[in-house]
Amino acid sequence: MNYVCVHGHFYQPPRENPSLEAVELQDSAYPYHDWNERVTAECYAPNGTSRLLDDQQRIVELVNNYSEMSFNFGPTLLLWMEQKAPHVLDLIREGDKKSQDRYGGHGSAIAQAYNHMIMPLAHPRDKETQVIWGIRDFVKRFGRQPEGMWLPETAVDTASLEALAAEGIKFTILAPRQAKRVRRQGGRSWKDVSGDRIDPSRAYQVRLPSKKTIAVFFYDGPISQAVAFEGLLNDGKKFADRLLSGFSDQRTWPQLSHIATDGESYGHHHRHGEMALTYALHSIETGQVAKLTDYGQFLELYPPDHWAEIVENTSWSCVHGVERWKSNCGCNSGGHAGWNQEWRAPLRNSLDWLRDNLAPVFEKQAAALLREPWAARNDYIDVILNRSDENVAAFFQKHATHDLDDAERVRALKLLEMQRHAMLMYTSCGWFFDELSGLETVQVLHYAGRAIQLAREAAGVDLQPQFTEQLRNAKSNLPEHKDGEDIYKKWVEPGVVTPDKVVGHYAVSSLFESYGDKTRIYRYIVERQDYGVETEGRVRLAVGRAHVRSEITTEEATLSFGVLHLGDHNISGGVREFREQPQFEELRSKLNEAFAKADTAEVIRLLDEQFPNRTFSLRSLFRDEQRRIINLILKDTLGSVGASFRNMYENQAPLIRFLSALSVPVPSAFVSAASIALNSQLQQALERPEIDSAAVKGLLREVGLNNVHLDTTTLEFTIRKRLENQARLYDQHPDDLEALKGLHSLLDVAGELPMHVMLSEVQNLCFSHLVHGSSNGKGHNGDGAQTQQEWDRELSAVREKLHIQGHQ
Repeated sequence: MNYVCVHGHFYQPPRENPSLEAVELQDSAYPYHDWNERVTAECYAPNGTSRLLDDQQRIVELVNNYSEMSFNFGPTLLLWMEQKAPHVLDLIREGDKKSQDRYGGHGSAIAQAYNHMIMPLAHPRDKETQVIWGIRDFVKRFGRQPEGMWLPETAVDTASLEALAAEGIKFTILAPRQAKRVRRQGGRSWKDVSGDRIDPSRAYQVRLPSKKTIAVFFYDGPISQAVAFEGLLNDGKKFADRLLSGFSDQRTWPQLSHIATDGESYGHHHRHGEMALTYALHSIETGQVAKLTDYGQFLELYPPDHWAEIVENTSWSCVHGVERWKSNCGCNSGGHAGWNQEWRAPLRNSLDWLRDNLAPVFEKQAAALLREPWAARNDYIDVILNRSDENVAAFFQKHATHDLDDAERVRALKLLEMQRHAMLMYTSCGWFFDELSGLETVQVLHYAGRAIQLAREAAGVDLQPQFTEQLRNAKSNLPEHKDGEDIYKKWVEPGVVTPDKVVGHYAVSSLFESYGDKTRIYRYIVERQDYGVETEGRVRLAVGRAHVRSEITTEEATLSFGVLHLGDHNISGGVREFREQPQFEELRSKLNEAFAKADTAEVIRLLDEQFPNRTFSLRSLFRDEQRRIINLILKDTLGSVGASFRNMYENQAPLIRFLSALSVPVPSAFVSAASIALNSQLQQALERPEIDSAAVKGLLREVGLNNVHLDTTTLEFTIRKRLENQARLYDQHPDDLEALKGLHSLLDVAGELPMHVMLSEVQNLCFSHLVHGSSNGKGHNGDGAQTQQEWDRELSAVREKLHIQGHQ
């Protein structure tokens, strides 16, 4: 019997602000909020509801690819998904449950070492914790113990396999070049298979120094390479054929043709790659040439009968072993002639120094608080996964040396968070790409900065001066960024979050939105104790007190603030602690008195005097709220500017068309006016509660006549969200004819636009209703045959526009 298994390693580099535990706005991901959201829309969600098409390119079935393939998800990505895309996480879990029914009780999901650390380069303690955290996270997400575990970048050494085996992991997946030699169990002679020469069609067993064993699957390299880099996903049939080409008539044993790639190949790197995967797996399943399986089932059916030895310190993404994560080995993402990666070694050396100096701080400080500090760190994943007060109390009941008071509990949590970030700073992406100032490398420095901050707060130890001095040895390829120390001071230091920054954010944003008595700002809870706003024209003054509490460390503080808004972006204020209530009352009285006299200079003087070195402005806001407020400030200005350009365009439109008809170049000023005016009008037309399709068509005619370049990204996203909202309405009320007609109308508008509109979520919401849809005469517009005919017309039209095959 022949078997096929496709493994997808789904992972995104961590992008969250370490203090806020949230991914802030990323403009490069537009029109999405951030890259996690974008890749989820392009890959993770589509693989949960992939399309199987008929010969007319109509959807005949929605398929959960996760139920048929093998896969792992990075735990840090699933933590984000739990908060921001829970419906996608549900699809992933559902896929794993279905796969257990399909594959004899063996789920397709496997675990991953927690935060994508290169395991051969990790400290032995970190190896252990990474495996334990990866397993605990998996159990929380999937409700079962994992059989296998993915090693980040498939980076392996014997010690890493020992760490897996010690925790009961049965198998892992490696690249073919990571196999050194093999021999049949019971045989005596070893066969050299180095240099990608291993037969990937069977499972192998590795005997470890501890006498434990672990199974290893070496994936098919050429087919995996074709999927990732050679366009094999452009054709589902060719993909299926290539998977089947992994079998050989010369073999006399049950064969496994299996591949492993980044899961993002299926939809993000290759558009519609998830549909190619669906077609290929369906073709194989129905073709009776081979059966689909996952690694757990294959291992049960056909236990390894060969021993294997690995090539130590190797990976799938560096031909030099694991040098990509510690030296200028020559591996890079390309496109930057003249650049080098000499910065990799001093970056790793700096982080190793920091780790080794944080460890004794942790041991010394935690010894008085935790019975076994390192065992407590291993169990701290249970707190990360559930930060409720009850769960934190249970953790300390198990690990604390005594009943901790509030200050001791805060210190213990800070020490454990310090260790968490001391591991997060080794996330592999920090070394993978080409430049020290790249987003992924700056992210690992943010984690280092958070660990340093926590060491300073919990133990009074400041490691930052020595750490940044070491970072000087890491040189940027870009002269404006100099070195690691310059990058750290430019981006990491200003990003450190403290309670006064949270209250400063609260103070400024309170001028633009109404807060209740209790407000959540990321992982902080802010309770208003005193608050008042004075207004005079465009000028506003807010003075108040707030209690802030971290949900992560439970640290608390009560701080007072004063903030002055002079209009537009001109905001200034300060935050500080007043130990006595009368001091705060005196300040508030003076500020309000000066404001009442319209003495703005005195208000500013008082703010500077009473809040020395603790002032803030619009720049101090966290990125999402900062952008929201800037957009509010710009709204009126942009509206008046847009109206001016519309008037300008309307006055010159006949001349523009006349010049175009004569093939005379239109002056750039006219082109700009037309572009701004028509894009603005189209955007407004698509945002109206009732879209006037005739007006949209008229605007599009003008666009064509004037050769205007449209902002297709924004316009597509706008109409897509309108369609999705209407599809949800129809999904909730499938017997409402008006809801169906509204969807039909919006689809007509979308069809007029000169760009492809992504309809996947609309199709998902409507699929079951449209496949089996029949109103049975129901509706809100009357009864009888005429209404039924109208239903049938609408259902047929919407099916056609959404490319869905009806029930036959």
